[in-house]
Amino acid sequence: MTRGEKTELVNKLQEEFSKSEMILVCNYKGLSTKKLESLRDNARENGVKVQIIKNTLANLALNQAGKSGLELKDTNIYLWGEDQLNVSKVASKFEDENELFNIKSAFMDGEVSDVAKVKALAKMPSRDELLAMLLQVWKAPITNFVIGLNALKEQKEKEA
Repeated sequence: MTRGEKTELVNKLQEEFSKSEMILVCNYKGLSTKKLESLRDNARENGVKVQIIKNTLANLALNQAGKSGLELKDTNIYLWGEDQLNVSKVASKFEDENELFNIKSAFMDGEVSDVAKVKALAKMPSRDELLAMLLQVWKAPITNFVIGLNALKEQKEKEA
């Protein structure tokens, strides 16, 4: 990779990292290419970006984006995105399925966070699931009212 290509990559990553709400640094050593492709496919479906980046280039991009403090050692794969929930769910699900993959560190809410916070976030329901629950709560009184009216109608029909 030439110096110009490296500079271009760092600038691209800096722009993407600055827009991201969560950045995860994960260990992938020992995983097959096929398994990494399944991670990439799942991430793509959920709007999460995945890339293996040299630590020095990633460190430059993170520092330029104002997101420093992540400890970058050994071989790393980076996951990031604008939706914290999607990033944490993709990484956590893949970690549960593959024992060689593990989340090493995270940057979210403007600071370096521990892995336990990422795993707790991954267990939360998604936005769509929360909206469905809310809709059921709003719909319940109307449904019960209609059931009551129908029972009253049937009772009146039996009396007549």
